[in-house]
Amino acid sequence: MLQDSCFRTRASGLVLRDVALQDMELDTLNLHFKKITALLSAVLGASSLYAALVQAQSATPVPDNGTLDVEQLFAGTCGFCHSAGGRAAGKGPQLMNSPRDDDYLHSRIKNGKSGAMPAFGGAFTDAQIDQIVKYIRALKPREG
Repeated sequence: MLQDSCFRTRASGLVLRDVALQDMELDTLNLHFKKITALLSAVLGASSLYAALVQAQSATPVPDNGTLDVEQLFAGTCGFCHSAGGRAAGKGPQLMNSPRDDDYLHSRIKNGKSGAMPAFGGAFTDAQIDQIVKYIRALKPREG
């Protein structure tokens, strides 16, 4: 009986109960690993879908008729990553009081940054991007 309570039999012979517990722990870890892998796959799939949606959005040009509501455009296109209309950091940096020069901002909007920001050169003309940069430069803290 003592042998039965302290040991269990395996194909390779007698194995200590602690080793059996380790096998159970490995089974539990393996189960957790599978769950984490599934979750990671879901997150990566969702991020790929988001990237495709942003790419599709950036491929839809804004009409070049001279009337561009930059504040509304910024809120709908840029506001997802640049919080409070660019006044606060979100997924992207705060743009109000940016130390970057206008050429840098124009280039980043037009060409994007791999893995961080989509390119909007296909959606906006250079003149429209200049209006967006002008909007960014005019940002002031909101009152109240």
